[in-house]
Amino acid sequence: MLTIESINQYYGGSHILRDVSLTVPAGACTVLLGRNGVGKSTTLKTIMGLVHPQQGKVLLEGQPVTSLPAHKLARLGIAYVPEDRRIFRLLTVMENLRTGLDRHGVTDARKQELLDKVFAYFPVLAERRSQAGGTLSGGEQQMLAIARAMMLEPKIILLDEPTEGLMPRMVSQIREIIDVLHSERVAVLLVEQNVPLTLETSRRIYIIEKGVVRHHAPAAELRADDAPIHQYMGV
Repeated sequence: MLTIESINQYYGGSHILRDVSLTVPAGACTVLLGRNGVGKSTTLKTIMGLVHPQQGKVLLEGQPVTSLPAHKLARLGIAYVPEDRRIFRLLTVMENLRTGLDRHGVTDARKQELLDKVFAYFPVLAERRSQAGGTLSGGEQQMLAIARAMMLEPKIILLDEPTEGLMPRMVSQIREIIDVLHSERVAVLLVEQNVPLTLETSRRIYIIEKGVVRHHAPAAELRADDAPIHQYMGV
């Protein structure tokens, strides 16, 4: 589904990503795990075309998309939920969803189907459909950001730190959302520091440190032997 090959990224004179490569299979959850400031979010921004790599390439279904702008990548099926969610705080829940829904070629009937599906998955959003996005709780805003991404009918969703700052109950709901995406055959590239969540939800985990992928393995292997996680995460 998605492959990045030997990505090198710089901010000014700082070498942020060093030959980062990873693969996200169709319909699977793949995790990029690491501490703060090691290049996880930069990897997602590079995939999404928000920053352009100095070297390396991004492939979607085998086709190079490295130089494409973010809006064209969204049309090709890549959705992005940033760390700070970026919902429109003054718009209602419904208006936020329509930013992903009102696009060329989507019939009114299909729009209603997508809304019905999202409201079935996120009943709280249905209850608050006329409420301003900025008045929702942190967990509800995260649900709205993911639901808005689902309106695009993406092939893959890039999720950046979706559990950051959330209560344990809301973290559990984020896990359920990832299960929903899996049931919809939507691939997920999840950036996280929450080790238990990543071990539960993913097929493969990449561990990044100082801009370098130090280790990668199937999640089942890391559940059986978590020494690499202790080595690079210090937990």
